[in-house]
Amino acid sequence: MRTATWYFDFISPFAYICLHRLKELPADLSIEFRPVLFAAMLNHWGQKGPAELPTKRRYSYRWSQWWAGSLGIPLRYPAAHPFNPLHHLRLAIACGAKPEAVRRIFDAIWTTGEDATDPARFSALSNELGKSKDELENAAVKNTLRRNTDEAAQRGVFGVPTFEVDGELFWGADSIEFLKDFLANPSVVRNREIQRLDTLPAGASRRIS
Repeated sequence: MRTATWYFDFISPFAYICLHRLKELPADLSIEFRPVLFAAMLNHWGQKGPAELPTKRRYSYRWSQWWAGSLGIPLRYPAAHPFNPLHHLRLAIACGAKPEAVRRIFDAIWTTGEDATDPARFSALSNELGKSKDELENAAVKNTLRRNTDEAAQRGVFGVPTFEVDGELFWGADSIEFLKDFLANPSVVRNREIQRLDTLPAGASRRIS
């Protein structure tokens, strides 16, 4: 059985959409859920997130809401976005990043329209999943999230959601078709033209002040 690592952060509406699209992947593909802190990855690569550019934020929200609706996926943005997903990520790790726990956390954030960081709501969610505050503050949980994020960046992951299969990365909820083609035929990305693109020189660089 082949294995895909799925890197995600609860802050991303596209990770939520991708979660619903996992069923489109071959049944014999084992998927390992790997929570990462997207903000730390942005810092690592020196990037801004989509929500940090006002016009991109507006478009991303519109696009993701429309796309989810077109796919029949229930989506309602939380009361404020972006939000700090740190506690939700730690909760997922404390639950062993099991798919059913991850899905429940995503649903709590992305289907209610409520404040994702409301302490009472988060406490209720943690209790539902059988985890105490002390378990979420455990050093092993914190270290696992940090290690997940650092290792993802080292492997070239720059955004969420991202799949990693056989050392190849597939970024975005819209990469499902690309990944399916690769699983059926690795030469989709392992060919001479792709090798040329991987080493293509830059013809110009933008000066950033």
